[in-house]
Amino acid sequence: MSDRLVSPLGVSLPDGWQLRPIRELCVKIGSGATPKGGAAVYTTVGTNFIRSQNVFDHYFSPTGLVCIDDHAAEKLNGVTIHKRDVLLNITGDGDTIARCCVVPDEFIPARVNQHVMILRASSGLSPEYLQRYLSQSAMRAYMLNHNSGGSRRALTKAQVGGFQIALPSLKEQESIAAVLGVLDDKIAVNERITVTADELSATYFSSEFQPALDHVSQGTSLPVGWISSTIGDSTVTVETGSRPKGGVARFGAGVPSIGAESIIGLGRFDYSKTKFVPNEFFAGMRRGVLQDKDVLVYKDGGRPGDFKPHVALFGNGFPFSVMCINEHVYRVRMTSGIGQEFGYYWLRSAPLMAEMRRRGTGAAIPGMNSTAFKGIPLIIPPPGSIDVFTQKAAPLVDMALKAAVESRTLATLRDTLLPQLMSGRLRVRDAEKIVEDHV
Repeated sequence: MSDRLVSPLGVSLPDGWQLRPIRELCVKIGSGATPKGGAAVYTTVGTNFIRSQNVFDHYFSPTGLVCIDDHAAEKLNGVTIHKRDVLLNITGDGDTIARCCVVPDEFIPARVNQHVMILRASSGLSPEYLQRYLSQSAMRAYMLNHNSGGSRRALTKAQVGGFQIALPSLKEQESIAAVLGVLDDKIAVNERITVTADELSATYFSSEFQPALDHVSQGTSLPVGWISSTIGDSTVTVETGSRPKGGVARFGAGVPSIGAESIIGLGRFDYSKTKFVPNEFFAGMRRGVLQDKDVLVYKDGGRPGDFKPHVALFGNGFPFSVMCINEHVYRVRMTSGIGQEFGYYWLRSAPLMAEMRRRGTGAAIPGMNSTAFKGIPLIIPPPGSIDVFTQKAAPLVDMALKAAVESRTLATLRDTLLPQLMSGRLRVRDAEKIVEDHV
């Protein structure tokens, strides 16, 4: 009979590995608090104040990052962030709770609020290894099975401290973290490529088509030869997706379906929120199937009375060769004379985003109905102007989509290698060879 240790995840560990609770491996476990006054005391300068919306698995997002002044920061000195601290979301819904990352150096000094826990590793534990161990899908499910929340899930200090992790030598921990870090670094580079290419194209769009944008936002006159139309014009195709009869689409089997909550931007989607429709249902779908460079618009959803549209440009590729949208998303296809690049940057421009918010309903499920969306203005410049823009923007858009698709491939590889490395079933030298073939 084997005397090997078996982790709480049901994994038999290699000889020499240990099982240790987190409280024995960290010199600090603790969460912060929100300064008195809440959002009213947030500032744009001062000490960074990290919230759960900034913490994602494997990466830190500065989107929505706020600051607090010196007085508020002093009151939270007990939750001062140190270099290489691991951040773990301990409250939230099914999407936000248990997300985990290592704080980047550039966002220090910082404090955290009560929804984020600091895990400060001792000398025998690699913070990057701890972060990746906690970000395994099986470990996340295990932690959530122990949550203590009611309607809102929560993890306590005692629970987190008691979770056991499989622990090889420090040298092997660092090697495991390093090989996975190569993939995360490449994903980060691709993200910068995508964002920069998107920003450059958006800036060029604004400079070329400012008269059209001013016409929408200020009611100014259009130059001669510019045509005022709408998204619902016959030259544009607008569709929504559909959902299987009988309820919510199944997870994990069939064809992935993008919903409003997944939309981020140019080639960028949160695939962790992707649901799947059964193959037999997809086979009969007559609308909502995606192709490269489809423009997607957030149709409805969110908080009552608070409609915030999002616009994305889809890039087809691995890991999903075929995808569709659900009933909460509009798919927009422009005519060849206008082009998808023009359509994307038109709909994501500030005046058009404001127009969509204005047309959104304040119902229990806010959003734009079909009539409201098809009435969105579409100003068509002379064909030559669009052709020049497309010639300059298309290479940037293609570069951004290629980087985004590659990141999906790398993230899938990382998530495949992660549990294998954390269980010792795959050794670092073999993982390094696999990674070398992909970066």
